[in-house]
Amino acid sequence: MSLEDLKPAVEKLISQKNLDINHRLTEVCDLLQTKVDTYDWVGFYFKNGDKRELILKAFAGEPTDHTIIPFGKGICGQVAESNQNFVVDDVAAQDNYIACSINVKSEVVIPLFVNGENIGQIDIDSHTKQAFSKEDEDFLTWVNDQVSQQLEA
Repeated sequence: MSLEDLKPAVEKLISQKNLDINHRLTEVCDLLQTKVDTYDWVGFYFKNGDKRELILKAFAGEPTDHTIIPFGKGICGQVAESNQNFVVDDVAAQDNYIACSINVKSEVVIPLFVNGENIGQIDIDSHTKQAFSKEDEDFLTWVNDQVSQQLEA
């Protein structure tokens, strides 16, 4: 299934007002992890109150010990500070990388903004090197825009 073909399903899941936001995010994670071959782990991290750390709110894939990540630590922590997309073609080449699994070969992290503030991010791990393209970046930015609209509402 193409990323473009997933958009209606993402819109439907994320707009289910009868479910709390973490449940909806988990459903989006499940959808992406099961429908995109190279998305082996999908998660949403959010800023943990006033602390300079991220907390995992929803995910699909293998459980991780990394449920709290300090700002600046690993790819997610770097995105929390830089406010920029971060695509890692080969995690072994990264000095500041937190290994969630020995199987992870590449990662993409896209910040999530609400009213101009970086409040979280979507994080995707892949067991394939160079798994993420500009199309993935654009799609995941779109996913975060959908989430942002729900959080602003």
